[in-house]
Amino acid sequence: MKSQAILAPSQFGDDPAEVLRRVFGFPAFRGLQEDAVRHVTEGGDALVLMPTGGGKSVCYQVPALCRLGVAVVVSPLIALMDDQVAALRQLGVAAGALHSDLDPSEAARTGRALADGTLDLLYVSPERLLGTALLDRLAGLRLALFAIDEAHCVSQWGHEFRPEYRGLRVLGERFPGVPRIALTATADPRTRDDILAALGMQTARVFAASFHRPNLHIAAAAKTSEANQLLAFLRRHKGECGIVYCGSRAKTERVAERLRAAGMQAVAFHAGLDPAAKRAAASRFRSGEPMIVVATIAFGMGIDRPDVRFVVHLDMPDSPEGYYQQIGRAGRDGEPAETLLLYGGEDIARARHWLLRSSAPDAQLRVMLARLEAMIQLTETSECRTAALLACFGERLAAPCGHCDTCAKPPKRIDGTVAAQKVLSAIVRTGQMFGAVHIAAVLRGERTEQVERHGHAGLPTFGAGSDRPANYWRSVIRQLVALGAVDVDVEGHGGLRLVPDRARPILRGEVPFALREDSTVAPPAREVRVRGRAEVGSGERGVFDALRDWRREVAREQGVPPYLIFHDATLAEIVQAGPETLEELAQVKGVGANKLALYGAAILDVLRAPG
Repeated sequence: MKSQAILAPSQFGDDPAEVLRRVFGFPAFRGLQEDAVRHVTEGGDALVLMPTGGGKSVCYQVPALCRLGVAVVVSPLIALMDDQVAALRQLGVAAGALHSDLDPSEAARTGRALADGTLDLLYVSPERLLGTALLDRLAGLRLALFAIDEAHCVSQWGHEFRPEYRGLRVLGERFPGVPRIALTATADPRTRDDILAALGMQTARVFAASFHRPNLHIAAAAKTSEANQLLAFLRRHKGECGIVYCGSRAKTERVAERLRAAGMQAVAFHAGLDPAAKRAAASRFRSGEPMIVVATIAFGMGIDRPDVRFVVHLDMPDSPEGYYQQIGRAGRDGEPAETLLLYGGEDIARARHWLLRSSAPDAQLRVMLARLEAMIQLTETSECRTAALLACFGERLAAPCGHCDTCAKPPKRIDGTVAAQKVLSAIVRTGQMFGAVHIAAVLRGERTEQVERHGHAGLPTFGAGSDRPANYWRSVIRQLVALGAVDVDVEGHGGLRLVPDRARPILRGEVPFALREDSTVAPPAREVRVRGRAEVGSGERGVFDALRDWRREVAREQGVPPYLIFHDATLAEIVQAGPETLEELAQVKGVGANKLALYGAAILDVLRAPG
C-alpha cells in the first residue's frame, strides 16, 4: 500500500460539517472549532488560541477544503510540515510542501499541482513564502486562505520569536480579500495583541479556548539528587514514550547515556547534533517506538506524536509560555499524561543572571524578567499549580484543578522568618563567598574540612540550626533565592550573597518570611479519565494489539509514523464498536471516506481473524 487515493476537490463539498464528517471522520466540531471554521469559510480573519491537542489544525484545514483555490499554510519547521502533509494525504487531501529538504522530484510534483489548480493545501516556511518568486506565483492563482501556524513566532514577546514571521504582514497588503487565520497554543494577552498588530489583523475575530488540559498532571519538586529523582519517576513509566528536557546540549548527552546505562531506550537530541543523527533520533521517535528523548528545546514544536505519556524538565524554563509549550507535547491523545519539573536555587539564579546580561532592549528585557519571575513563582506556589499556570495566560479557574501535585498534597506555609535570618546571617559572617552546602554545614554545626579550614566553627551561627536536616536549610536558601533576597555567583564558584534591598528587611524583622514546607518527591499522577474516550477491556486487548500490529506494518510500508494511519484512540473505538461491515466501520469517529476506502477491508479482516 504505497500510495493514498486522493479525493477530487468536488467530493469535499462546501458545508464545513459535511467536510468534517466525510474527510476527517468526525461527527461534530469541538468547542470553538465550528465558530472559527464558519467565520474563516465566510471570508473573515481570525486569531485562534487553543491548547496543544485542542484541534487547531481543523480550524484552517476545513475552510481550506470548503473554499475555492489553494490554502497556503505558513509553518516554522520542516518536520511539522511533513507530518501535516502526510496526515492530509492519508485523508485523501491534495497537500504538499515546499522546503529545502524536499526531494527535487517531489518539489516538482508539488509545483505542478500548484500551477494546475489541483493542490488543496501548500505548506511553506515564512522565508520561502516571502521570497519574490513564490509570492509572484501565488499572485496569479486563486487563493482560499492564508494560515499562519505557531503564530507566537510573530511576536517579539513570544517565547520562540522568529523575526521572519513579522514580514507576513505583507500578505494582507498584497492579497486583500483573502482571509487570514493565525493559530497558536501559547500566547499571553501581550503576545496576542502583538500578533494582531504585527500582522495587520487588528479587526480579526479572536477565538480563545480554555488552556486547561484536565488530562495533564502537573508537578514540580526541589532538586535533591536529580539522577535518582529522574530514575524514580521514569520507573513509573516503563515502556512508555516521553521527553526529558535539559538546559544544555552537553547535559542531554550525559543524561541520555545515564538512562541507557540503566537499561532504558534513550536518545539525545539537540541542535548541535550531526544532521544524520538528528534525523535518526526524530525518526525513531516518530515511528511509535516506546522511547525517551532527552532534548533541549530544539526538539518538540514540530512533533505531533499523540501518545507521549510524560514530560520532565531537569532545568527550569525561562517563561510560563515556554513551559506550557513543552509540557503540551504530552497527552495529545487526551489520555492521562504526567509532567515533572525539577528545580533548584542555582537554576533560578542562573536564569536571572543570563537574562540580565541579555542585549535585548530595555522594554523587552523588562517583559522577559517579568515572565521569568512568573515562572519562579509557579515553581514555589502553594496553591493549585494548574491555576497558577493558567493565570499566566489570563485565565482563571473557578476551583482547584484536582490533577496537580499541590492539589494532591497541599504544601503548608509556616513562619520561617527566624530560619531565614539564620541563613542570611551565616552568609554574611562567612564572607558571602560560599555555596548552599557549606552554609547548611555551618548552620548544622558540621565540622567539615572546609568549615575547619576557614575557621567557621567559631562563628556565632555555627550550630544555630543543628535541629534541622541539611535539606531543610537548602530549601530555605532556595526560597530566599526565589524571593530575590539572596543571589548566586553563577560565574564564580556558586557563592551566596545578599541582595540588600530584599534581605535587610528580613534580617531586621520588618518583613516576615513565609517558608514553604515542600516535598522533594512529587506525588504520582492519579489516573484521569476523559469522558467519551473508548476503552479497551481485558477481553478485547488481543484484537486491539492485532490492529496495532497491522497498523505498524502498513506504516512501515508507507514510510510514515503509525499515528498518521490511525491514532490508538480510533483503534480502541473500532474494537469497542466491533463493526462487521464497511458501513458500520464508517460510523467510527476518525474513519473518514478515504481511510475507509484504503483500509476498511483490511481492518475487517483483522477483526474477523480467529483470536
